[in-house]
Parts: sequence; structure tokens; C-alpha cells
Amino acid sequence: MTYRGFLSIAFLSAIAIAFAVNVLRLVVNTGDEEAEMFSIAPITIGNPATAATLAVRSPLPMIDMPPPPPIPATYTQTYEVGRGDTLAKLLDRAGIDAGEAHEAIEALSKYYNPRRIRNGQDLTLTFRSALPSATGDGEKTDTFIGLAIEPDYKTEVTVERTQDGAFKAEQREKDLQREPVRASGSIDNSLYVSGRDAGVPAVVIARLIRILSWDVDFQRDIREGDEFEVMYERVEDENGRTVYNGNVLFASLTLSGKRLTVYRHKLADGSIDYFDETGKAARKALMRTPIDGAKLTSGFGKRRHPILGYTKMHQGVDFAAPSGTPIYAAGNGTVAFTGDKGGYGNYVMIRHNGTYATAYGHLKAFARGMRAGKRIEQGQIIGYVGTTGRSTGPHLHYEIHMNGRQVNPLGVRMPSGRTLDGKDLDKFMAAR
Repeated sequence: MTYRGFLSIAFLSAIAIAFAVNVLRLVVNTGDEEAEMFSIAPITIGNPATAATLAVRSPLPMIDMPPPPPIPATYTQTYEVGRGDTLAKLLDRAGIDAGEAHEAIEALSKYYNPRRIRNGQDLTLTFRSALPSATGDGEKTDTFIGLAIEPDYKTEVTVERTQDGAFKAEQREKDLQREPVRASGSIDNSLYVSGRDAGVPAVVIARLIRILSWDVDFQRDIREGDEFEVMYERVEDENGRTVYNGNVLFASLTLSGKRLTVYRHKLADGSIDYFDETGKAARKALMRTPIDGAKLTSGFGKRRHPILGYTKMHQGVDFAAPSGTPIYAAGNGTVAFTGDKGGYGNYVMIRHNGTYATAYGHLKAFARGMRAGKRIEQGQIIGYVGTTGRSTGPHLHYEIHMNGRQVNPLGVRMPSGRTLDGKDLDKFMAAR
């Protein structure tokens, strides 16, 4: 080796030693993280195995990255249908473009007739929020992406915007739960008031009265201190919300110490009816009061006629009710007469069998299709309360004819309905 080469190696070695001493001095004299990093770095240079085992002790340099684009949010708005509203009016009120509204309604029509929308019904609309413009060049409008409506308590119809911008409708049956609910109480004023105070829904009370009205005159038979009991179905949706109060499963009234009970039962032929504890049908061949919520204003017998002014035989009973209240057929039969009948005004007579017929007077209007010869089922609407003929106010004049003679509807012993026997009776007893 030449002298010059030796000097070169010595010079480079001196530089390396000086660099190492300076780095060590930094570590000893400062707690700076950057100095610690330099103290490690020379050891790792050219030694990948060692470098892989060491943690990077300084934060990575920050790079200014643009934030990810925001995800559009969706939200819903619920509108209650008002009197006179149409679906088109509601969508217009919500600010939806007329063309899009028309397309959504067209899609909905596959499962639901928009004309059947009713007062008090809910309509839920879904929107996607607009994203702000990157250039800030104006306000953006939220996008209408669908709607939902419930034609009844068990069905939901939805309309959703597809990827191509069109609208598609779907119908589904909601998952409902039926739970039996029991209520009971003492009657202090009326069955309606006492039932309401016990938490029984009004619609269930109405059904209860209808079921028991075959044997009970609710204006004359109820006394203070009488008792009632009822079990009915409560229907709840997936969210536990009560959507419907269903069938009365059992009911009883204790009137002046005597207990009357009825049970709902499905027969082998698929028909459903109510029977007492012995299997005798609660339903009679004829109804005593073929109208709901009416007040008895005039009984059967002689009375001073309010218009003619002299005493005259009143051959039926009068039930006062608001004009337009539905009137029901008292039993199965055939319409014998419909039309004007002098002092009776608009009048309907139904022949039930060779013994019994019923008549209904002072009607405001007849139900659609009412004509002589038409077959009628018990409980079917035949007309509406009015004040035609010799009448001082809206009411129903009701008559029962037995072998061609008028008899007192509140006093006649109603012909009984079906009585279970054999296997039908055994199944009913087991179910009861």
C-alpha cells in the first residue's frame, strides 16, 4: 500500500469516528426524539434483519389527503290524509315533481287503488338528502326515492326508486301478533261507560253489545251493580304497536244475579258463531234491535200520535238515531216490498219464513240493489235512518209480523238458532 492510500483510509476513518461521537453526544445531552432516531439509524444501515425488528419511533409525515365524499343521508316524512285529500295533492304538498309523483302513483296502482285513500290514513315519504356542490354553484334539491302506505292494519305497500330512476311497488303482509286480553268490571251507569273505564276499546264494546243483544235489551235489562267480563284479541305489529282490536272470544253479563255467557267457536264446516255454555247458538233467527246505538223513543201499544193528535195503536217500536245511520236486516230472508208506503215513508218488508216477517219505516234511503225478490242475510245493511212519511224527526220504525199480525218486537220470544250436537258439541265443549 502506498503512503497516499494509507492517508486516505486514515482520513475516512477519522470522519466516521467524529460522526459517531457527535451522534452519541446528541443522545446524551438531549432527550429529543429526533436524536434518538439518529442514534438508531446508523446501526441499521446495511442491516435489514436488524431494521425489521425496530419500531419506527418518529411519526410518519402527514400528507394532505382530500376527505372522503359524504354519503347521502335518507330521511322520512309522514303526512296524515285530510278530508278531500288525494294522493296527488299530498305529493304536490311535499314538493315532489308532478312527473315523478305520477310515476310513483302508477306503480302503486298495481297493489292499491289511490282513489281509496281515506281521511286519517298515514302516508310515509322517503327522501335522499342533496349533497353540497363542490363549486358552490347553487342550492341542491333533495331526491324523492319512495313512499309507503298501509291499506289496512295487516298490509303494507311500498314504492321505491330503482337504479334506473323508475319506480317499483311491492306489497307485503305484516308480521302480526295476536294476544288475548281480558277485562271485567261492574256496571255503574251503562255497559259502554263501564267498559271504557275498564280499558275496553269502543269497537270491542260495540261488538260485545251486538253479540249479546240477541238475549239482552240494553235499555231495560241493565241495572246498577250488574257485572261484565270480556276476552278479545289484541293485534300488534312488529314494533309492538296495537293496530287492531279483533274478535271477541268470550263474553259474559251478570244481570240481577243471573249469568249469561257466550263463546266464539269455529265449526267443522268453517263457519264461526257464538254459543252459550250448553252449545246453543247465541244468534237468534231475528234481531230485536236492527240498529246500533239507537235510543228507544216509543214502544208497542196505544199512544197519542204526535202528528195526527189522537190515540192510535202503535204497532212497532221507534228507535231515534242520527239521519243516515245504517239499518240492518233482522234475519235471513227475501225482500217482499221496497218503496213508499204512505205514512211509513220509505219502507222495506222482509219475509223470513212462513211465520215471521219484519218491516222498517221512515228510511232516508235504501241500500243499493234493494228490490223485491232479493235474498238478504242477517246483519246486511238494507237502508238508512231518515224522517220520511209521518215523522217528527229521524228514527227507525221497526215491526215484527208473526203469522200476518204485528207483535211487540221487545216482548216476542225470538225463534232460536242452531244447537250443537254429536261431534260438533264435543269439540265445542273441549274448546270452551
